Amino acid sequence: MKTFLKVVIWGLAASSAFKAIAQPTNNPKAAQILLPNGWSLSPVGQSLPLGDLPLNIQLSPSRKLLAVTNNGQSKQTVQLLDPVNEKLLDEKVIAKSWYGLKFSPDSKKLYASGGNDNVVLAYGIQNNKFTTTDTLRLGQAWPEEKIGPTGLELDDARQLLYVVTKENNSLYVFDLKTKTTRHQVDLGHEAYACLLSRDKKTLYITLWGGDKVVIYDTQSNNITGEIATENHPNELVLTKNNKYLFVANANDNSVSVIDTKARKVMETISAALYPTKLTGSTTNALSLSPDEKTLYMANADNNCVAVFNVSVPGKSSSLGFIPTGWYPTNVKTLGKKILVANGKGFSSLPNPGGPQPIKVSDNSGSHTGVTNKQEVQYIGGLFKGTLSFIDRPDEEKLKNYSKQVYANSPFTKQMEVQARGEVGNPVPTKVGEKSPIKYVFYVVKENRTYDQVLGDMKEGNGDSTLCIFPEKVTPNHHALAREFVLLDNFYVDAEVSADGHNWSMAAYATDYTEKTWPTSYGGRGGTYDYEGSRKIAYPRDGYIWDYCQRAGISYRSYGEFAANGKATLKSLQGHTSKKSPGFDMDIKDIERVRIWKQDFDSLLAQNAVPQFNTIRLGNDHTSGQKKGKFTPIAAVADNDLALGQLVEHLSKSSIWAETAIFVLEDDAQNGPDHIDAHRSPAFVISPYTKRNSVNHTMYSTSGMLRTMELILGLPPMSQYDAAALPLFDCFTAQPTLTPYQVKAAQVDLEERNVAWNKSAERSEKFNFTKEDAAPDLDLNEVVWKSVKGEDSVMPAPRRSGFVKLEQKKDDDDD
Repeated sequence: MKTFLKVVIWGLAASSAFKAIAQPTNNPKAAQILLPNGWSLSPVGQSLPLGDLPLNIQLSPSRKLLAVTNNGQSKQTVQLLDPVNEKLLDEKVIAKSWYGLKFSPDSKKLYASGGNDNVVLAYGIQNNKFTTTDTLRLGQAWPEEKIGPTGLELDDARQLLYVVTKENNSLYVFDLKTKTTRHQVDLGHEAYACLLSRDKKTLYITLWGGDKVVIYDTQSNNITGEIATENHPNELVLTKNNKYLFVANANDNSVSVIDTKARKVMETISAALYPTKLTGSTTNALSLSPDEKTLYMANADNNCVAVFNVSVPGKSSSLGFIPTGWYPTNVKTLGKKILVANGKGFSSLPNPGGPQPIKVSDNSGSHTGVTNKQEVQYIGGLFKGTLSFIDRPDEEKLKNYSKQVYANSPFTKQMEVQARGEVGNPVPTKVGEKSPIKYVFYVVKENRTYDQVLGDMKEGNGDSTLCIFPEKVTPNHHALAREFVLLDNFYVDAEVSADGHNWSMAAYATDYTEKTWPTSYGGRGGTYDYEGSRKIAYPRDGYIWDYCQRAGISYRSYGEFAANGKATLKSLQGHTSKKSPGFDMDIKDIERVRIWKQDFDSLLAQNAVPQFNTIRLGNDHTSGQKKGKFTPIAAVADNDLALGQLVEHLSKSSIWAETAIFVLEDDAQNGPDHIDAHRSPAFVISPYTKRNSVNHTMYSTSGMLRTMELILGLPPMSQYDAAALPLFDCFTAQPTLTPYQVKAAQVDLEERNVAWNKSAERSEKFNFTKEDAAPDLDLNEVVWKSVKGEDSVMPAPRRSGFVKLEQKKDDDDD
């Protein structure tokens, strides 16, 4: 059975469209902090600043120390805190880390995963300070060996350290006396955490990528069983009597309650705000109260802790929710305190320091990212984590906390079947309702902010001083915004391309994606696993193409999750253009559109144009100032002309009257914006678009997906697109069939980088074979200098949260 939360809903209205541009804030004490994705925060309790992306916190056996591992893109550290007096005691920079932490029984040693260095670091602790550091090596560092240690457990009496891994999917039994591996056991799937029974005879291992818990007998050194869980099992906690094991399942918003003697799931608890099957709560951490009667579950994507009464095994009941910071990754209890690690802190932040030139080298063959030799304010490492200390709430306070959590969520159960909208609009409000639009073309571009491209448009809220690709360079972007609709309050849901292509195609990025991309973007090894190449990165129910396949809707991809006819997803096989290239900065976007035109015209002649088409036009990414490559101006102008040509071709085709084109950036990481780093250009182009309009409504990637889903008759894919505001206000019931006339390029599309300067020297080291393989911060700066001059100083981009100033209730809100 699955037990759902039954907390009373206090008649809270769903969030509605924000008709005015929200004002940015970096004030975590604001009553309600509006995030760029449309969700809000109202964190409770006291807090301490942590480092970049804290994934794990561990209390010492003495309960007097708390260890934190910070595993983000920028500087990675291990921290030692006094959890009673709530203060930082010590901190060690760690070259590479990821999740694993374990204290020795005497609290005088801390073991920490060394990430892709494939080591475990043993820190001595004396007088509340780190002392010596011992390195326990499992294998050669990445890329020589791919191991990736994650969760750790310790049998101090036998001097054995148990280490599970996510790259070679193994269990290592490490002898601390000889400092060698005794046993290596193949687990078959990526592992997350491991936990020893009290008698040390059984080790429970969650297979993050395998949807099960493995049971390992530490006496015989054999796997003796496995228990199926739900999707993406991660953290686990065991009762003191060893009878019950609780396992968090991120992709199913749930916790599996396992009877360890019977070795079966006796109950499944839903930690979501509503009884929904949609992903998007992302339950990823657990802790029992000291008396083991209450279970606390961190919901990363709902920004809360769910609270359950588990005093009667198999008959758990919900108690309520506690609001936390952004993306809580871990929870522990200490006496009457609840400790929560907030992976992304309390809001987006400004970066007044701005980017500075730094030397970057890439010896790993993977994503270089930004080096850690100095602090830089890059979006990938900008959201610093926090640790919340929350007094255990009584029943009345927990009710009030629950109200806050529901108020922070724009998602309601009703939204799964009834979207916000208006009668007679071309965008239906229910799945299955008819739309005059039959064909959807979804164009995905790469990494630009609103101000970089449209900051010079006086009609919108732009900053012209940040605009480096103005109308002369992007005449079609400007013309499309003017002739159709200018959106100056659109925000991408992602930080970088790794999660960006997942958000753009699934309205969700899994816990695997969110927790691992900072490693490769920080230059710490790891592969780019985020566009269909690794199953663990897939959303539980797949991407939008999978939904089309299940609904019987025809679809085709031109370069997105596919290249030259080879698809990375099973659902895309046979649904791609054989000639359409993937990400390749040496191929012009106008060539991509030429290939698309041939394919489209052939399908049109057969009356076989798919209803849903994804088209990748990514040359606005640019190759920086790498000598011999297209200049940033030429690359962006090529991208602009290609978009114009695509729109013109469709607008002059026989299906134009039934067509809508949606255009966005997969992320906005490559530039500054005076409102927020997530704000980016987006376009809605159709005969049904409200022509010559300016729309200040707050929209998001998920809202654009929801709009397309409603037109196509698809259900929402996650809580994010279900909750997001569809772009219905950009549409009118009266079509205007006037075709678009492409605007000629006003700059030289053949211009190549010829100068040899510091920016060219830096660009020479960049890897442009994959999206975001080049260090984003450096690339951003060399692009700026290519336009503004080598001696120019790039203004500091702003990274901000939003204060929710007012809400307008829709007439049909509950």
